[in-house]
Amino acid sequence: MVLDSNTTLHACNLSMDPTGQKYFTIIDYVIFALLLVASMAIGLYYAFTGGRQRTTQEFMYADRSMKCLPLSLSLMATFQSAVAIIGTPAEVYANGTQYWFIGCSYILGLLIPAHIFIPLFYRLHLTSVYQYLELRFCKAVRICGTVTFIFQMVIYMGVGIYTPALALNAVTGFHLWGAVLATGLVCTLYTALGGLKAVVWTDVFQTVVMFTGQLAVIIVGVHQAGGLSDAWVKVRDGGRISGIDLNPDPTVRHTFWTLGVGGVFLMLSLYGVNQAQVQRYLSSRTEKEAVMSCYMVFPCLQVALMLSCLMGLVMYACYGNNSPLEQQYITSKDQMVLYFVMDMLQNFPGLPGLFVACLFSASLSTISSAFNSLATVTMVDLIKPHYSMTEARATLLSKIDQMNIFGMVGGPLLGLFCLGIFFPCANSIGAVIGLAAGLVMSFWVGIGGFLSRMPSSVQVLPLNSTNTVPAAFGNITGPAVIDAASRPVGLNGLYSLSYMWYSALNSSTVVLIGLVISFMTGKKHGPEELLIVLYTYTEERNQKTQLDSQKWSHGFTVKCIVACGHFNVVKLLLADRWS
Repeated sequence: MVLDSNTTLHACNLSMDPTGQKYFTIIDYVIFALLLVASMAIGLYYAFTGGRQRTTQEFMYADRSMKCLPLSLSLMATFQSAVAIIGTPAEVYANGTQYWFIGCSYILGLLIPAHIFIPLFYRLHLTSVYQYLELRFCKAVRICGTVTFIFQMVIYMGVGIYTPALALNAVTGFHLWGAVLATGLVCTLYTALGGLKAVVWTDVFQTVVMFTGQLAVIIVGVHQAGGLSDAWVKVRDGGRISGIDLNPDPTVRHTFWTLGVGGVFLMLSLYGVNQAQVQRYLSSRTEKEAVMSCYMVFPCLQVALMLSCLMGLVMYACYGNNSPLEQQYITSKDQMVLYFVMDMLQNFPGLPGLFVACLFSASLSTISSAFNSLATVTMVDLIKPHYSMTEARATLLSKIDQMNIFGMVGGPLLGLFCLGIFFPCANSIGAVIGLAAGLVMSFWVGIGGFLSRMPSSVQVLPLNSTNTVPAAFGNITGPAVIDAASRPVGLNGLYSLSYMWYSALNSSTVVLIGLVISFMTGKKHGPEELLIVLYTYTEERNQKTQLDSQKWSHGFTVKCIVACGHFNVVKLLLADRWS
């Protein structure tokens, strides 16, 4: 549900203070201003130190000198947006802790990039991840992938920048579009001035602010609820502690399978083939540190997920049966977090400012990463191949790109890369048509589901003792139970597919259609071994002892040592080590 700024502001003000507007205190403004000043200071520092961002290598890849700890925090912060900080607690408040099981998908979602994608991209010494598509297929496939990524990130940036601006408008009355412009200006300046180094280190700083803001709200909220024991009893009796739901129905919105399995494909599209993340891997000093940074994302993501879910439980513990939605103080569950901060924590000066700084930290980290990655692919994939220019001019244009670029397709991009990496038989015609089919499937299912308003099956938990559900929740989550007789069939069944399966569906469509078209059009020549994943079996025979020495190795340019078996295994296997 989308509200205009006046509606949102009125809803929050009505509940928080019937006699007048709630404003930030001086402390709140100081805390929020410090966030913006510190972010700008980091950008200015890297603009005037070191190589002063004079080369594309330094501007886009930090001279490949980054260590794994700051990279891991930056990798986590890139897609820990303000939308997640507001949305996840509201989801847990309304539907319980079932969403917490998405943490299970983080295991494979990070192991596969660490052992498959990172070694491949790092050893190719790429500047843009979409260079791989030209090496593997042709230039047309590269351009298609690049344009698709730009479209994806611009839409994502728009959502990421609007959410905290709406938050600031709701709690302080600050002009909505003024907040949007202020956020974009600060983010654009420090990103354009300091390059990737500034982006990574501001991500580190903003991650600390995010965690601090969430933790402070949780601690104060638990105190307001009467302590840990009382809070636990309230959320337990309210049915907010969910068990494992093993229902295999793909139309059920959140189950172990939709979150734990469908979430893997979402993670792969974000941490395996997304330019913003691959750009960080490639800025590492060594391949080993790139892999370690991917490993270290796992605990960071788990902490972020835990804090967001705990905030949802604390909100329920504080309100109990007196839901602000039932009393019509707010009109959407997405306003719950901000309402909670201003209503329950208004007697703690500084906390509202800290939490809004937390929201803006999430937004700034997301947008700055998008700016930097968009500038990279625009320069490397769309400009440099067609226009010759000096290094200084290329760096200048990269910064201009970030000034100009402001503002459902991860699955197809994941499928496109998997088609090239794991299937030697795939050709460029199959890749282009497969990507097009994946995008059509993505928009067809996504837009079709929205227009038909087919509810995914989700059990909405009651908010009070009479087991009634407010209309505001019903509009978002649908009916509590969809029985067998009314279960959607045909296209309606497809439209009611859980959103967690979108990435899996779209990437699978690209691979399947791409393989079919490749077989129909014929393979003109095989790809170089450097561009596909090889699992090689080598066997060495010692002629004196007649003993066999056998081992499996995972690599990309593996040579057969002696006359022995050497073959490709076209399946996704994880190896303990790579050569």
